[in-house]
Amino acid sequence: MERSKIVAIITGAISVLLAIAYLIIVQILDYRDMQPAPIMQIILDLGIRH
Repeated sequence: MERSKIVAIITGAISVLLAIAYLIIVQILDYRDMQPAPIMQIILDLGIRH
């Protein structure tokens, strides 16, 4: 095989591996049960007083 074909195959394989890793990371982050902070905590963090 020519060198350019080998480079193209390796680059394509790396691209596919990165895409699969990205999808796995997104699924893991999406799976977590993220709950928003309570409103009072946000108000205290901003320093807003009643």
